[in-house]
Amino acid sequence: MSHTIITAGFMPLTDSMLLVVAEQQGFAAAEGLSLRLMRETSWANIRDRVGVGHFDVAHMLAPMPVAANLGLSPLPVPFIAPMALGHGGNAVTVSLDLWSRMLAHGATDDLDPATTGLALAATVRASAKRLRFGVVHQDSSHNYELRYWLAASGVTPDRDVEIVVLPPPLLPDALASGAIDGYCVGEPWGGVAVRAGTARIVTTKSRIWRSSPDKVLGMRAAWAEANPDTLAALIRALHQAALWSSNPANLPEAARIMAQPQFLDQPADLIAGALTGHLAIGADASRQVERFYVPYAGAANFPWKSHAAWFYAQMVRWGQVQANPENLALAAASFRPDLYRAALAPLGVPVPQDDYKIDGLITEPTELATPAGPLLQFPDGFFDGARFDWSALL
Repeated sequence: MSHTIITAGFMPLTDSMLLVVAEQQGFAAAEGLSLRLMRETSWANIRDRVGVGHFDVAHMLAPMPVAANLGLSPLPVPFIAPMALGHGGNAVTVSLDLWSRMLAHGATDDLDPATTGLALAATVRASAKRLRFGVVHQDSSHNYELRYWLAASGVTPDRDVEIVVLPPPLLPDALASGAIDGYCVGEPWGGVAVRAGTARIVTTKSRIWRSSPDKVLGMRAAWAEANPDTLAALIRALHQAALWSSNPANLPEAARIMAQPQFLDQPADLIAGALTGHLAIGADASRQVERFYVPYAGAANFPWKSHAAWFYAQMVRWGQVQANPENLALAAASFRPDLYRAALAPLGVPVPQDDYKIDGLITEPTELATPAGPLLQFPDGFFDGARFDWSALL
């Protein structure tokens, strides 16, 4: 039996797991597909190689299709995301020097974004030099959630702190060298720095924005239109991989697979911590983080248009695009729940029938257009996944 070959780019991150598991555990083959997995070195390379056709699909930053369709990418190629690759999976990590200063201003080790954020804000105000934080790409959930958390804590990004872009695997070394003071990245790269004895994890994506996507299955819109049956088969294979990955009994095997040199090339026990949410947050502490990375439960693979719209709102807030109905429509159209539903219909899998859900973050209309000032106040409702105000975007 001949299989349809799909070339898929991925970055060495724990949440590339669904693509890897689909290939390694035979779920792609069962759908008549042969996944050719290609490891990349930066998110810009992922975006550009999808754009020029080197990759058919990719493990992609969730905001990246939105950014491409809003004209924020170097190539004018429309992208879509017909599936999310899970929820959560990243954390904010700081140097031990910064952590010691945050402790002096009231930080605690419970990963609470409110307490930790206020301690960081006090540290920023007392610092003799402007702190520098790393993110993996400008058009990443890491960038937007870090900015959201900083602003809600009373720290204005780009004024009070500097934010720079580096590929995920370079962030631990950049922190160890003193080039940056902290970073937001997907696992295992926060855990790598903790294990090296140079860092502390201070909060997580699952605490900043609960049940939110970090990566999606991304591709050119033209490829999806030209290969509808192949795309549907791929979504089904990834669905089966997500189901398999959601079984705790399978996580040791998943960690073993992901630890291989061609994938993450990191210790299996480190990867297992990210998969189970049992994180070593420092040399002397570990925490069980609820819903740290969710590969399947809670509609974690559904490409909600409301998530795309939230990313657009942050692009507006930080001056990347203008707020208008046309841009909102382009952003929302980047996520394709219709393709996800159609692909899974033969399996009889229950999927959401609405494209939007009340699971964004509170956005005040008066705050949207300016980077200054917090969107949410302490402590009520902080980062709590409350109603999204769509009128603020129009």
